[in-house]
Amino acid sequence: MFYQEEKVMKAFQLYTSLARQGVLNADAVQLYKADDEIRGLLDRFSQEVDCVIIRTSEQLFLVPQTKLSPFHISNEWLKRHYLKSGATNGDIYLLYFATIVLFGNFYDTYQSNEPTRDFIRIDEWAQFINERILHLQSHDEEELKKSEKEFSYNWRLIIEKWENMDDIKETAKKQSGNTISRLSFIDTVRRFLVDEDLIKDIGNEEITLTEKSKMIIQRFFMEVEYNKGILEFIYDFEGTEQ
Repeated sequence: MFYQEEKVMKAFQLYTSLARQGVLNADAVQLYKADDEIRGLLDRFSQEVDCVIIRTSEQLFLVPQTKLSPFHISNEWLKRHYLKSGATNGDIYLLYFATIVLFGNFYDTYQSNEPTRDFIRIDEWAQFINERILHLQSHDEEELKKSEKEFSYNWRLIIEKWENMDDIKETAKKQSGNTISRLSFIDTVRRFLVDEDLIKDIGNEEITLTEKSKMIIQRFFMEVEYNKGILEFIYDFEGTEQ
């Protein structure tokens, strides 16, 4: 397909801004929606770096689609910026597990189009994680080993990390992230998700999803092509209620 030089340059300018900032404003959204050629070029540029463009009503986001993307957040980066010194891959697994559990509990089925609740309290989040850990523990070791190969998640290490966290300070009113407890770990995950514009603090220890996260959840978490059955395994449902 032949593209006018003006369109190519405009699309490339938008792409470089997206690559640098990760997000563009409403003007870019309108142009992306209205101009088929610029939209096609932006999508092609993004595909070349294993990314997809996620559009909300007011913003465009560049989201890594695979681990091969240069924009994918690495385990080492997460350890360096959010986790304690000496953090292991087990901490990474638990961070991702906590995120999946949080997202899943905003929806009543894994194929919902819209969230079915407006917010979740931090203490509820901890309870939801504990429930899913108990569910993992209901499987025998051989079954967990088999599913670890299938999903590339170390369920036994996730269980061990969660179980070994100190519960003594769970009654503290505020967790600063300086104690090795379940709530302080959740606070670390919360900070990461807030920084990535995936959740928003709304006060009273309550959090809600952003438009960015809703679009990502619909695009990836709710599509079997991408989630590969991981939500059915964690929640033990098949498109029905949690």
